[in-house]
Amino acid sequence: MRLGMGGRMLWLAVAVLCLSGCPSGERSRHTVSATVQTVGETPTVGLAISNIGNPFFKILKQGAEQGARECGLRLQVVDARDNTETQQAEIKALIAQKVRVLLVNPTDSQRLVGSVAAANRAGIPVITLDRSVDAGNVVAHISSDNMAGGRMAGEYIKHRLGGKGRVVELLGVRGASSTIERDQGFAMVLNGAKGLHLLARESANFDRAKAEAMMAKIIARYGEIDAVFALNDEMALGAERALRAAGQNRTLIVGFDASAEGLAAIRAGKMAATIAQRPDLIGHQAVLAACRVLDKAPVETYIPIPLELVNI
Repeated sequence: MRLGMGGRMLWLAVAVLCLSGCPSGERSRHTVSATVQTVGETPTVGLAISNIGNPFFKILKQGAEQGARECGLRLQVVDARDNTETQQAEIKALIAQKVRVLLVNPTDSQRLVGSVAAANRAGIPVITLDRSVDAGNVVAHISSDNMAGGRMAGEYIKHRLGGKGRVVELLGVRGASSTIERDQGFAMVLNGAKGLHLLARESANFDRAKAEAMMAKIIARYGEIDAVFALNDEMALGAERALRAAGQNRTLIVGFDASAEGLAAIRAGKMAATIAQRPDLIGHQAVLAACRVLDKAPVETYIPIPLELVNI
């Protein structure tokens, strides 16, 4: 489904209203909050985020903080700044502090397996957000369907180019499940579209400046480019700057996240589309899942957050 900008705004308004006041959700939150607060202490939930400097994860943090206020929890947030060793040390510290539930947005899906195992041994329930881990006992995972998002981007590019064109893909952090899954979904479309030629598939670590530099190198090597799929809006914006500097103003650029700057770039005609996620809902739902764990209530093992394609 594609939403124009007006539809996007309506969708966001409805979602925000539901976040703060949908009847069934409100009833559930009140029940959990009352139970948690009757034990005479404020339970601490740890939240290990990959990089709060990324606007997506800043909004995820804000959604988690809202959930913590609703549930009467203390939320302790740590920021790895995309450094896996830092995140491993931060999680070790949260385990030592005996947080009641551990929420993890992993920097690396494979290298955080040991940290999850350590929490498991300490008897601390683990919930993953946006990115999964490759092994370990995880109570619940909250994310968008990243593979479906990659397919959506691929189908949009295929349609806009008429099935023919020179395409570049900018990957995120290698080893992150969101990178792997979005790439897999995009590849499904490209593999079935013989007229779409993938010129380059390079990592820019979800970073705008790195994407701009990488895109400049790709342009210097391959020349004219018809479309770019960047696995987040930060990289899409970096790619746009490099393309504009090279005089390639007609290149179709598709991002992922529907960040404020990404949506502004679509309105300005600098980007063609983005896959809209709701990082606030990912963070919010993760904390509500932690509340249910503390309340010893059933928790779904996978809590999906809907995606939409927003285009011009």
